[in-house]
Amino acid sequence: MAHDSTGNNPQSVGFTEKLKSWLSWSWTYICFIWFGMVLIMIYVLRSPLKLQETSVFLNTLTPKFYVALTGTSSLISGLILIFEWWYFRKYGTSFIEQVSVSHLRPLLGGVESSSTSGLFSSVNGDAEPRPSVSECKVWRNPLNLFRGAEYSRYTWVTGKEPLTYYDMNLSAQDHQTFFTGDTQQLRPEDAVMQKAWRERNPQARIRAAYQAIEMNHECAAAYVLLAEEEATTITEAEFIVRRLAMCARKLGRIKEAVKMMRDLMKEFPLLGMLNIHENLLEALLELQAYADVQAVLAKYDDISLPKSATICYTSALLKARAVSDKFSPEAASRRGLSTAEMNAVEAIHRAVEFNPHVPKYLLEMKSLILPPEHILKRGDSEAVAYAFFHLQHWKRAEGALNLLHCTWEGTFRIIPYPLEKGHLFYPYPGCTETADRELLPSFHEVSVYPKKELPFFILFTAGLCSFTAMLAMLTHQFPELMGVFAKAFFSTLFAPLGFFADKMESFMPSSFWHQLTRI
Repeated sequence: MAHDSTGNNPQSVGFTEKLKSWLSWSWTYICFIWFGMVLIMIYVLRSPLKLQETSVFLNTLTPKFYVALTGTSSLISGLILIFEWWYFRKYGTSFIEQVSVSHLRPLLGGVESSSTSGLFSSVNGDAEPRPSVSECKVWRNPLNLFRGAEYSRYTWVTGKEPLTYYDMNLSAQDHQTFFTGDTQQLRPEDAVMQKAWRERNPQARIRAAYQAIEMNHECAAAYVLLAEEEATTITEAEFIVRRLAMCARKLGRIKEAVKMMRDLMKEFPLLGMLNIHENLLEALLELQAYADVQAVLAKYDDISLPKSATICYTSALLKARAVSDKFSPEAASRRGLSTAEMNAVEAIHRAVEFNPHVPKYLLEMKSLILPPEHILKRGDSEAVAYAFFHLQHWKRAEGALNLLHCTWEGTFRIIPYPLEKGHLFYPYPGCTETADRELLPSFHEVSVYPKKELPFFILFTAGLCSFTAMLAMLTHQFPELMGVFAKAFFSTLFAPLGFFADKMESFMPSSFWHQLTRI
């Protein structure tokens, strides 16, 4: 049985957090119920009918009143249910709970429960500080497409924008930093290009780039922009070395692309932050040079280096490829897994733990879209970018997708509470959904992990809507019987209030109640 570094069972930790949450919510709404009962009591006491006359008033109500009351309640709760469901589908949370947490709960003395398990646990179970995950870091996609030659062509064909403004704005910031970040005083053409990167209209960006070239015929930033945005084919886009290598890859000159990438990595080792090795891995897989792929992984799949879906899933592909052609689930269940098969399954589990969104794209359970220019590691945007380029490599390895299909869901038994404690990696960050919604286009259904349970208020309003609708139907069909039932219910409801009011009158002076009813 797995335990964390403090000796706690992760399942009990998750149950404790859920129990704390439910107790907190229960306390909050018990306070609301008591407050409502006090208001009802004050209203009844200040009413001229008094309690005895209130019961007479209830006896005069007709069944039509109860039909209207229950029908209206059902309609209102149904509208609330529809709004809650829409808000949950769009933003991933309950509107009522969000408002309660943000505004009402602090007033009632509620405290946000924060899970501390997993925050200081490493992959080996040793205590070590973990960086905050309150903000999810967005990375430049090393395999991003060309705007003019690929993204724009998609827009011309489908009429849909594959890039969000947030994603393009991040690209503009990248280019501004890369070309002018170290310059103490901006040159005129640099000032023009800074405005060009921020333009939302592609034609305005292109005009600004030509204006910068007129000022300086060697303005590299302007040529980069034109190669990205104005060129409508890959052949026209060939310019800078890194993108030139990607052009060669897309045009089928793969060996030439591999040589360029290796030269870049050798001559400019500081460009490792641009993850050129991921471009190299994809090109080597296209050449089916698996020994070279393994050599690159040996250098970059290191415990001290940041991981990515490309690193983890490429490692899993190589190990799966060695056994997948002869793998049979039935045979494996009879004789057990061999050492090589166990290594392949463990590599798949490792990859799925790092990014659980990828398998559905590789198994074509979810449709692919064009990848964004920026990705969020371990998020849906990274999964889209990886599967877009690597699906063909998994299909080429006979039986690899079958092995993935049979084993990938077993990962979730190892990490029952992924937001609290991981197995080989830190707990899964809970901020990926929000960032992915900013990076991916609105027509794409963002993959959410772990799958969120329906909020309490959606279930509550659904039950309330169904219950009041049933009462309205029964009152319409059996008015006499339901009228008797309603009168008995209200009489029972007001009986404790009447008893409580009589006791209070014996202890409190009449002037106190007079002042209270005036308030």
